Parts: sequence; structure tokens; C-alpha cells
Amino acid sequence: MHTYTPRIFSIPSLDGISEKSIVDHIGLYEGYVKNFNTISQKLSEYAREDSEKHAHALSELIRRRSFEFDGMRLHELYFEQFEGGASQLTDTDSLAETLKREYQGYFEQYFKSIALMRGPGWALLYYDPVAKELLAGFAGEQHQGHFATLPIILALDVWEHAFLLDHGAQGKKAYVDAFFKNLNWGVIEKRFSTVVNI
Repeated sequence: MHTYTPRIFSIPSLDGISEKSIVDHIGLYEGYVKNFNTISQKLSEYAREDSEKHAHALSELIRRRSFEFDGMRLHELYFEQFEGGASQLTDTDSLAETLKREYQGYFEQYFKSIALMRGPGWALLYYDPVAKELLAGFAGEQHQGHFATLPIILALDVWEHAFLLDHGAQGKKAYVDAFFKNLNWGVIEKRFSTVVNI
């Protein structure tokens, strides 16, 4: 059984997202890693002992395991988007060309509207290699509503913990604006180029 180790991120000073918020948020991410490892170990123990006797516990742990795993992986995508500092897409980037073709210049507005939906979760941009197009969606909490099998190109955490410290309970919009200001689009372009060329 594989044991995961929390990744270390090199995040510069961000505009509108404080260092304290990032430190607290990374602590939450580290909790997902720890919980996934713990649940995986416990599942292995229960299955070896007596899966029928532990059926109720096993079913709850299996449900929780995907929640913890998605929390781990989505946060890794999220934090690495800030590494290296903010950078914009250029018109010649393949992702910029695709966004322009598919969204006719309103991608950011559209994606922000997904992020501002009520409820905790993630605004996510995927690439569908079958249709050869981008799909934007919302994953409730972090384990419901995914486009199964599609690689994620852009991940925006819109749980309250991402913005409460800096912007208060009503500050989701200010946080989403700050998120876009601080994005390193080079990271996102690299993800896109990788999956387009598979």
C-alpha cells in the first residue's frame, strides 16, 4: 500500500490572498494526505480481519477515502498554480487559442460564475480528449459532480476556508478575483499541452 507524503510548495507573496491564509490552507491539505493514509491503512486492517463484521465501518471508510483523496489531489493542483508568480497567457499559447475559440472571450466571466455558485466545492476546467474540447464544471464538496476520467486543467477552491480569513463570509467574489490575479498561466498551459498531446 502506497503512503503519500505532503508536497512542499514554493508560493510567492500573493495579491489579495495572505500568507497566513496560504499557511492555514496548506495545513488543511496536509490533513487530507494524513487522513487518506490513515483510512487506507484501516481499510486494509478491517478487510484482513473480517470484512463482514466490519461492513458498516468499511462502507463509511470507503466513502471517506475518495473525499480525502480528492481533497489531497485538488489542493496539489490548486497550490502549484501559484508557484513561480503570476503570469498571463499569450495569444500564441495553445490554451489561449482554444479558450478564445471555445468561449469567444468570455471564459473568465463564465468560470467565475461557476465559482460563485452557492455551496462549498471546486470550480474546475477539464479537457475531454474524445471531443477535443474544454469542459468547465463544479464539483460539490470535492468528490461529487466530476467529469469522470477527464484531466483537470484549472482548479479553483471555493470552500469558505479559502477566503474567509482574508475576505470574510461575504468575500467569495473578492477572493475569486484575487485568485485570477495570482495565477501562473504557464502552469495551466503546461497541463493543457500535456493532455492535448497524449
